[in-house]
Amino acid sequence: MDEAHSSQGGESASKMKEILRERDLAVAAAKDDQGEEDAEDVLRKVMESRGPQKNMSFFAFTATPKAKTLEVFGRKDSEGKPRPFHLYSMRQAIEEGFILDVLKNYTTYKTYWKLLKKTADDPNVPKRETAAQLARFVSLHPHNIAQKTEVMVEHFRARVKHKLGGKAKAMVVTGSRLAAVRYRLAFDKYLAEKGYKDIRVLVAFSGEVVDEDILDQKFTESSMNGGISERELPGKFASDDFHILLVANKYQTGFDQPLLHTMYVDKRLSGVQAVQTLSRLNRTSPGKTDTFVLDFVNDEEEVRKSFQPYYEQTTVSETADPQRLYELQHQLSEAQVYTPSEVDAFCKVFFTPRKSQTTADHAEFYHHLAPAVDRFTSLEPEAQDEFRVALGAYVRLYSFLAQILPFTDSDLEKLYTFGRFLEMKLPLDPKKTPLKLDADTALAYYRLDLIRQGSIPLTVGEPGEVYGPASAGTKWAKPEEVKLSEVITILNDRFGTDFTSADQLFFDSVVEEAKADEQVKKWAGANPLDGFSLAMKGKLRDAIVDRLDKNQEIATRYLDEQDFENVAFGELVKRIYEDLRQGKPASP
Repeated sequence: MDEAHSSQGGESASKMKEILRERDLAVAAAKDDQGEEDAEDVLRKVMESRGPQKNMSFFAFTATPKAKTLEVFGRKDSEGKPRPFHLYSMRQAIEEGFILDVLKNYTTYKTYWKLLKKTADDPNVPKRETAAQLARFVSLHPHNIAQKTEVMVEHFRARVKHKLGGKAKAMVVTGSRLAAVRYRLAFDKYLAEKGYKDIRVLVAFSGEVVDEDILDQKFTESSMNGGISERELPGKFASDDFHILLVANKYQTGFDQPLLHTMYVDKRLSGVQAVQTLSRLNRTSPGKTDTFVLDFVNDEEEVRKSFQPYYEQTTVSETADPQRLYELQHQLSEAQVYTPSEVDAFCKVFFTPRKSQTTADHAEFYHHLAPAVDRFTSLEPEAQDEFRVALGAYVRLYSFLAQILPFTDSDLEKLYTFGRFLEMKLPLDPKKTPLKLDADTALAYYRLDLIRQGSIPLTVGEPGEVYGPASAGTKWAKPEEVKLSEVITILNDRFGTDFTSADQLFFDSVVEEAKADEQVKKWAGANPLDGFSLAMKGKLRDAIVDRLDKNQEIATRYLDEQDFENVAFGELVKRIYEDLRQGKPASP
């Protein structure tokens, strides 16, 4: 825990410097000769620096516009939705041969595995966090990594290496820095055991990684690459000496290597991240007529959904509502974590002109934040979660809207400034602390199966919508503790069960429980249907999981089959929303 707080402290100091620099630049840009300035002058100039500027025009060029990009740079159409001023679509670029279709040859694997509880105890653990960490345990298990390594190496040697005149290259997208380290060790071991001299591998990750299973050994990108520096790595990979690049959160955006032909994906990808990552393959090169993706993790329908909004014209599903900002402001005030006088006092220090910030200034910042931190820590865990989510949503939404709308309410700017610093001072979320589950589990059964081969077709004429911050702050769900064995059963059944037909009584019980949930009632009252749907995704999944033992077949089908979930979720959430909006209570 000490290490986590130390890391947070370093990150907070860096963010604080960034915020202060942003303030100083805004003031400098609006400098005049009107004499001495006070805190109110600086506050006004900072607010004026936000939003559109009359003397400047900005143009954004991107293949994957986010909702924020469209709202900031787009031109409003007759419906009030922002549109690009010019469009060269992904479809057109593919048809004209400017880029390649990375979904044309897409193969998915599915890992079947079963976990067996080793301990006699059955401790209470947070459901969602435990499920995620159990999945991580499986993904990092040596047998899992060894099996996938064999698949990738043999596939590359048999199907990829000879392409592009023997110059074809591949990328392995891993789920974490630790995964990248373990994959690199597994590749080295497998290549040595097989005596393969025709494949050489590089790895890319930031910082230093300590693998607790390998005592007293620390790994860095340079040390694992034989002394090749981070700056040298792209050039080395481009040479004939290296063939496969293992990456962890690096080279997934902006990396331009036309010889990259194949991608092996062992990381959850969705939305714009999936498009940007897989599009590393789309560069053309002499002799390059196709690409190939081998995906161990993602469902082909989810990948199709990620790409579809960018295939032709991208629009915004729902424009951001400034009223939501005031709702969040009220919600934060109701929590009584801070007082208006504390916000004012903090901002008076922050916006008072100074030639340079001193240690005393920083101490005064924290002096005004300390009472809010103390009140936050005295809240119940559920109330802490609600406040933390609402504060983060407010900061993000104001930052976004202030680029589009000329706000004149200084209280909004003050709370935004205070909130950015308060976020950094709140104690770490205990649910984010890693759970020590490895000692309680064992990998009892593992199978890696080929699920499908072929292309993932995108639809011509299907509207592509991206979602912005319209429902900011509505995705919080009450954490729930369950027995460890129940979470393990959930995961075991979800990753390897035959499916049968639905049971209506099962869905009725899900609807009734949701309608009785106070948080769900609030969501239904404060959001349109699409915003309510975004908030309910995790909530309904939790409800389905809760009933796994009552109807295992339908629950696992909902959790495993994307098409089945889409239809069932749409019907369920519509029923819940309409009943609550019409005042129909849950059945007793």
